[in-house]
Amino acid sequence: MEQPGKSWSSRLGPAAVVLGVVAFAVAVRFLPVQEWLRRSLEWVGGLGPAGVIAFVVIYILACVFMLPGSILTLGAGAVFGVVKGTAIVSVASTLGATAAFLVGRHLARERVARRIEGNQRFRAIDEAVGREGWKIVGLTRLSPVFPFNLLNYAYGITGVRLRDYFFASWIGMFPGTVMYVYLGSLAGSLAALDKQGAGRTPLQWALYLVGLLATVAVTVLVTRIARAALAKRVEGAAGGSQR
Repeated sequence: MEQPGKSWSSRLGPAAVVLGVVAFAVAVRFLPVQEWLRRSLEWVGGLGPAGVIAFVVIYILACVFMLPGSILTLGAGAVFGVVKGTAIVSVASTLGATAAFLVGRHLARERVARRIEGNQRFRAIDEAVGREGWKIVGLTRLSPVFPFNLLNYAYGITGVRLRDYFFASWIGMFPGTVMYVYLGSLAGSLAALDKQGAGRTPLQWALYLVGLLATVAVTVLVTRIARAALAKRVEGAAGGSQR
C-alpha cells in the first residue's frame, strides 16, 4: 500500500507539468503572446521604479513558459536604457533560467528527458558537464548550441550543481545581453527622435553605428572563441566515453 505523502507528491509533479504544457500550447496556438509581451513592456515603462520588479517577474514567467525572451531583452533597452537595462535583464534572465532549471529538475524531469532523448550533441554535453561542470554551462551560454529556453530545462536533468549553473549562466549570458539591450536602446532612441521631429545629425549616426559595430563585433568574437572551446571539450568527453 502506498504512503499518502508519497502518493500525493508523485501525482503533484505530473499534474503540474500537464497543466503547464496545456496552458503553454493554448497560449502559443490561440493567443497573441508576442503582442502581450510588447504591451507588457509599455505598461512597465509607465510604472516608474516599480516597473523594474514587474519586468523581472514577467521575464521569469517568460522563461518558465518558454516564451521569446528576446522581445523583453530588446524592450528593456528601449525602456530602461543600456546600462540600467543590461543590469536588469542580466538579473532577470538568470533568475528566469534558474527557475526553469529547477522546474526541469524537480517537476518535469521525465518530460524533458524524453524531449532531448536521442540528441547526440546534448548527450556529449551532458557527459562533458559531468567532467567539467560550470565550464560547460558557461561555454554553452556564450555559444548558442541549443535554444535558450530548452537549455534551461535540459540542464535540470544533468548533474550540474545549482550554484555552478546559476553563476556560469549569469556570466555566460552577459555578452549577448549587452548586445540585445544595446540594439533595443538604439531602436528606442531613434524612435524618440522621430516622434520629436528632430533630424539625426551625421555625428549621431556615426556614434550609433560605431557603438553597434563594436558591440556586435565583441559578441561575435566571444561567441566564436566559446564555440571552438566547447567543441573541443565536448569531443573530448565523447571520445572518453567510448573508451
